[in-house]
Amino acid sequence: MTTSVTYLGNLRTSSVHLQSGDTMLTDAPTDNNGKGEAFSPTDTVANALATCMFTIMAIKCNAMDVDLVGSTAAVTKIMAEGPRRISKIKIVFEMACQADEKTRTILEKIAFTCPVHLSLHPDIERDVTFNWQ
Repeated sequence: MTTSVTYLGNLRTSSVHLQSGDTMLTDAPTDNNGKGEAFSPTDTVANALATCMFTIMAIKCNAMDVDLVGSTAAVTKIMAEGPRRISKIKIVFEMACQADEKTRTILEKIAFTCPVHLSLHPDIERDVTFNWQ
């Protein structure tokens, strides 16, 4: 087992990552009867794509002596109706490292091999931008 999830009521859950003991709350978004006081479940999916892409790039960076510390990603999730689902995830990476063209190409290509990207339904549009220093 990876996590344990408890429904707390009022459209809120608490998840515990069993290996680390770290916890995370989710809340239904305000446009779907919730309070919007925490990540929604679909927010976590969109956020997982950005964090997974960063993680895969960082693993490659370790072998290339490149440091991504300070890099950021702005994540936007767009929902569709009928049925309600994620229709698009937009990510703008601001890369806080100096990298030559070859390194940039390698890191951008490897980002799209992350497990979350490969696991998302192909109907979910992904708009990913990398802005390098």
